[in-house]
Amino acid sequence: MIEGQEGVSWEDWLALAKACEAHGVPALFRSDHYLNLDGKLDRGSLDAWATITGLAAVTTKLRLGTMVSPATFRHPSELARVVTTADHVSGGRVELGLGAGWHEEEHRRFGFPFAPLRERMDVLSEQLEIVHRTWTEGPFSFAGEHYRLEGCDAQPRPVQSPHPPLILGVSARPRGAALAARWADEYNTPFASVDEIRERGARLRAACEAVGREPIPLSLMTGVIVGLDREEVHEKAAALAGFRDDGFADVNALIAERRLVGTVEEVAEQLLAYRDAGVHRVMLQHLLHTDLGTVELIGRKLAPLVA
Repeated sequence: MIEGQEGVSWEDWLALAKACEAHGVPALFRSDHYLNLDGKLDRGSLDAWATITGLAAVTTKLRLGTMVSPATFRHPSELARVVTTADHVSGGRVELGLGAGWHEEEHRRFGFPFAPLRERMDVLSEQLEIVHRTWTEGPFSFAGEHYRLEGCDAQPRPVQSPHPPLILGVSARPRGAALAARWADEYNTPFASVDEIRERGARLRAACEAVGREPIPLSLMTGVIVGLDREEVHEKAAALAGFRDDGFADVNALIAERRLVGTVEEVAEQLLAYRDAGVHRVMLQHLLHTDLGTVELIGRKLAPLVA
């Protein structure tokens, strides 16, 4: 999982995608932001879905998706259409991660509405239903507080059947779990501990049971620093500290704040603990995006240990 708002160029995206395919990493996710979240305005971001569609045309097996697209950025009819387009370009290899949106300054600078959380969750709820129905139903109408559609019949349908996977990425509160149980194919939670995963998984299972549905997969998005030995781990942490350029001079403290950190064997052990707590898959946030050696390490060394 790559934070696109860290100045990731098109050449960087091509290199990352090619490295993933070459080394057996099955999926490449990216954030969907317009603004660098740490105030580094010189680090821009290419549009998330335009990037994914471009990568879809130059890859053959890599799955691609957002982690996550804010519902505040796009009308649901537009979102459903751009994802369908990327699905056709890729031959059925895209996934939509959708959330409520959270970074207020980003919305203010680029003119996106930023309502209180309750209203943003209302918008998200309507978007989930509209996107899902756009992909799966014939002519349908929708009358909500935020959107109205009359006789919508979006053609063509997505390549994937019944539709591209829809991942809900929101805080682990009861309403988020209920929305996931109703509309999503996967529930993603960020930066959670193993204990938090157990709690959120229980909440998700209860929400699915309440609507008569089998539990949907639970995934985790979290940071990683992994190396062949402790020296390499420290070197990568130092490189990351330099890239972050936020005064985080204490490399040991930076290492300590990561959920997944250590040698390949140590990180595999940490991942297995998450698996045993109920995690289906993990999106590894790789912040130093020019480090393609880590992509190879994940695909060739780490993934086989937890497959």
